[in-house]
Amino acid sequence: MIIKDFYPAFQRKDSAAMQACYAPDARFADPVFPGLNYEETCAMWAMLVSAGKDLELTFSDVHLQGNRASANWQATYTFSATGRKITNNIQANFELRDGKIYRDKDEFNFYRWAQQAFGLTGYLIGWTPFFQKKVQGSACRSLEKYMAR
Repeated sequence: MIIKDFYPAFQRKDSAAMQACYAPDARFADPVFPGLNYEETCAMWAMLVSAGKDLELTFSDVHLQGNRASANWQATYTFSATGRKITNNIQANFELRDGKIYRDKDEFNFYRWAQQAFGLTGYLIGWTPFFQKKVQGSACRSLEKYMAR
């Protein structure tokens, strides 16, 4: 199953192997990157694994039912913008097509993540849609800059 190829590649920080798991018209979404196409998704993973010098990843509960799959994964890393340590628990849901990931939606508690990433600021306003949009905008600008190099 492709999901069991994807996460070990992620653990190795092998973005090329991760990219090979996606269909050419795949889409990705999570609370920080809410709507990425294939090229953006591939660049996002490459950017994240290259920046994640201390990234540690575990995954569990991989399930497949028909063309749908799911997994739980946990990423522990230092958030480069603030230097704060993050432990993020993610529930991933996939739609598969022709043995590849066609849709990938990762869900996590954005407020909990914001508290870890931004400390007091995250605690005070990390729950607001305004703050989430601000983080999304910053993440998208970082991705655009990464893709332009």
